[in-house]
Amino acid sequence: MDNPMLNRTPVEQKPVPKHPKSQDRLSAQIWKHRKEYLAISPFYILFAIFGLFPIAFSMFLSFQKWDGIGEMTYNGLNNYQFMLTDPEFWRAVGNTLLIWIYSTIPMLFIALVVAFLLNASFVRFRTFFRIGYFLPNVTSLVAVAIVFGTVFSNNYGLLNYMLSLLGLNSVEWLNNTWGIQLAISVMVIWRWAGYNAIIYLAGLQSIPTVLYEAAKIDGATGIQSFFRITIPNLRPIILFTVITSTIGGMQIFTEPQVLVGNDGGVSGGGMTIVLYLYREAFVNNYFGYGAAVGWGMFLLIALFSIVNWKMVQGSPSND
Repeated sequence: MDNPMLNRTPVEQKPVPKHPKSQDRLSAQIWKHRKEYLAISPFYILFAIFGLFPIAFSMFLSFQKWDGIGEMTYNGLNNYQFMLTDPEFWRAVGNTLLIWIYSTIPMLFIALVVAFLLNASFVRFRTFFRIGYFLPNVTSLVAVAIVFGTVFSNNYGLLNYMLSLLGLNSVEWLNNTWGIQLAISVMVIWRWAGYNAIIYLAGLQSIPTVLYEAAKIDGATGIQSFFRITIPNLRPIILFTVITSTIGGMQIFTEPQVLVGNDGGVSGGGMTIVLYLYREAFVNNYFGYGAAVGWGMFLLIALFSIVNWKMVQGSPSND
């Protein structure tokens, strides 16, 4: 008897379709959306040329010895070693921190007060005042520095003239360290207080009024509402302004450079980190060392930004 399994006609098997490789799928997607990628490509090309390349080149340059004209020479970690042992660099760091403290804390406090006044219902012409407080931010910084240089002038300055009207002796503001740092701090406060006030004002107007109404019904005072409603809701805005003020304060350059020159004035009181970098790189032509100072400044900014973020985020909130 024949086995039926042996007499069965073999069934033709169809080949299993191969799945396209992920690389092929990616290429197909890119080709499919080629017009969209072509439309946004100018941004990425410009970012690569003016953003990524300078970052990579400055990192490479920080390990070189170069005067900007001759041949580069590999310098290892000598630039960083010299930076860490140079007393002028640390004096610039100290000056930058002092100017940041003198300017940032009063500036943010003034900005918060101005924002509350602009948000108050009893203040008239609020739109006019908002524009007025923002104008210093769009004013030419060089012109501002020249004006403040005249205000703080040792011989014919406006401040010394006002002191003479009060029968007080004149002060040589730009001939001592604290006077130079005070003048720079006042310039920073004048320029950026209105900018931060507008940011705080936007944060205040985003807080629902129903929270204040409920607190008033519960018998909360204005001070209690401020600390239990306003401050907790403004915390992200405050964190943003503190971090941006830290970044800007560590990069301060034009104010001291125009006010007291490349050497930081008398006793180097106005020598900041960026001014020190500028002098070493573009005046003394130590481009490799200047690049190392730039990366050192980047690490300091990152460190202080993290510390500020932790302090603001870690502060107790009142719910």
